[in-house]
Amino acid sequence: MYSSSYNSALVFISLVVAMLASYTALDLAGRISSARGRAAHMWLAGGACAMGLGIWSMHFVGMLAFELPIELGYDPFLTFVSLMLAIGPSAIALWLVAADTLPWRRLLAGAALLAIGIGGMHYVGMEAMRMTPAIHYRPGLVALSVVIAFGASLAALWIAFRLRRTMDRVQLYRAGAAVLMGLAISGMHYTGMASADFPLGSVCGVILTGIDTEWLAVLVITITLSVLGIALLTSVLDMRLESRTARLAVSLAKANEALTYQAMHDSLTDLPNRALLQDRISQAIQAAHGSTAQFAVLFLDLDGFKAINDAYGHVVGDKLLVQVAQRLSSVISDKDTVARLGGDEFVVLTAVTEPADAATVAEAILDVLREPISLDDHIVQISTSVGIALYPDNGLTQETLLANADAALYHAKACGRDNYCYFEASMNANVHEQLQLLQELRGALARREFRLHYQPKFDARAGHMTGVEALLRWEHPQKGRIAPDQFIPLAEKSGLIVQIGEWVLDEACRQLSEWHAMGHTSWTVAVNLSAIQFNHVRLVDTVVQTLKRHNLEARFLTLEVTETVAMTDAAASMVIFKRLHDLGVRIAIDDFGTGYSSLLYLKQLPAHELKIDRGFVDDLQARGDDNAIVSAIIALGRTLNLKIVAEGVETVAQQQVLKQLGCDSLQGYLLGRPLPPHDLLASVKA
Repeated sequence: MYSSSYNSALVFISLVVAMLASYTALDLAGRISSARGRAAHMWLAGGACAMGLGIWSMHFVGMLAFELPIELGYDPFLTFVSLMLAIGPSAIALWLVAADTLPWRRLLAGAALLAIGIGGMHYVGMEAMRMTPAIHYRPGLVALSVVIAFGASLAALWIAFRLRRTMDRVQLYRAGAAVLMGLAISGMHYTGMASADFPLGSVCGVILTGIDTEWLAVLVITITLSVLGIALLTSVLDMRLESRTARLAVSLAKANEALTYQAMHDSLTDLPNRALLQDRISQAIQAAHGSTAQFAVLFLDLDGFKAINDAYGHVVGDKLLVQVAQRLSSVISDKDTVARLGGDEFVVLTAVTEPADAATVAEAILDVLREPISLDDHIVQISTSVGIALYPDNGLTQETLLANADAALYHAKACGRDNYCYFEASMNANVHEQLQLLQELRGALARREFRLHYQPKFDARAGHMTGVEALLRWEHPQKGRIAPDQFIPLAEKSGLIVQIGEWVLDEACRQLSEWHAMGHTSWTVAVNLSAIQFNHVRLVDTVVQTLKRHNLEARFLTLEVTETVAMTDAAASMVIFKRLHDLGVRIAIDDFGTGYSSLLYLKQLPAHELKIDRGFVDDLQARGDDNAIVSAIIALGRTLNLKIVAEGVETVAQQQVLKQLGCDSLQGYLLGRPLPPHDLLASVKA
């Protein structure tokens, strides 16, 4: 037998090629498993070629490392067949590990097929030398090489399947697995080479017609390293592209999630908005359908929010809404929903087992919102009104439930505010009527349907007329005259009161200027201010512009504000009163005695008049409690250097008592009813 030897450099290169081929196979298995459609087929074909060429190249580099004392060559056809025997099983192996599952039977069958392919590649490659006489093989070592090939294939398939998915430190695991697989494949090859004996006198049959070994060595190493390098580079680039695509997908998902969140939540309070609330009510209806489950919809509206918003500005108003949202969330279960519909309107969706549970929630809301709220340098107190609609008793759709809860809210406000009210069927008719009236009210100013009537004020002692109070009237073209107590609350709730109030102020000053031009130069006019008007940021500027427009001195204008409005936020009221006082406008505190004034603040207010509420005048007698109260009010007014005006004087007895008690001015039906301008002038002349 010929003695053989190995070129250590080529042996090392074969080992490196085996490891590189193993790593390439593991990496491509991950690419194939994550690809879909045509891309998966392309990765499978390319991967099979790269893996098969790598295994085949390792084999031939190892054979080139094998040295005999004779010249060697290789048959081109058998060399090509051996390459195909490496590529074919490689394709099957990659297809197996790219599947979603790899049962043990399929794993064993795949390992056996790959071992046969590798073994066939090796021994067909050996036959490509066309040795004469033929190579003698040692059966035991041949069997061992096949066992090693099977074991290497089994381990390779299992490792490739386990490492095909992206995980932490996957590249490091693949590198370690590639080293083990490369050693196993090399072990199989060199075991197979050890099983071959070459008899003395053997010659290579293709020494003249076969492939030259040196040229083949350079060709195999160059092509193999190029193919494996390109495969790895392509895989790395694809992995980076996939990683960037994945990051982009994550970013887009987060952006879509953020956009969806913004579309479903209120930007100021971060509460669910109308769209999300409607969806959750619909879900609650679906969940409760066909069962005995109930839930309640609570419609909330803040009492006096517009006055605070106008007095302190929108920034403070927004901060108030944020704190209200936080307080509502603090008293509502995590399973329930608090939503903001817009403005100062909120809705609570809560599960209930019986109707009384909704009242418990409403009371908790009322209690938490009654507590003082700190806003920058201001301490404000608000309240809320709550309307309650129950499913299924008060509606089977989210639209009906919201509409009925709103109707109950309107009724709660009409009953005095700061309370809650359950929906009743009769409320719908009232709400419809009120909504229709509100729509007509919006256009009343443009259609010139408003009129001012003037009630005269008389000097209590001398008896002559000193001025008038302007009173608003709405002359509806179909419904006739509509009482102020019917439309003024609507105007306040809708915010129309500011526009209407500015018109009243302008018209009253215009009319007084006209009367002054006619010679009634001592007359004054009093105009009532609502809470929203009084706290409106444009109030003082509007007064200045109106007086200037009609060339009227400020001392002839009296602005009447109720005691309750003046004392709601006494510090803020003080600022407004002072600015009006500095203009020369007279201030009257209306309905005095019905509120809870602080004498300290009252003393500091730059007011000019106190108007005694008609409730004290109605039952006024020579002696009695009302007499004592009126006497006390007059004494207080004198102490504070204020003029005292009594309204609602309807009898001579009342007139005499008020005169005796020291009242300065009187108003009432006894002395003069509210009249249009020309009728008032005619009555004075008469």
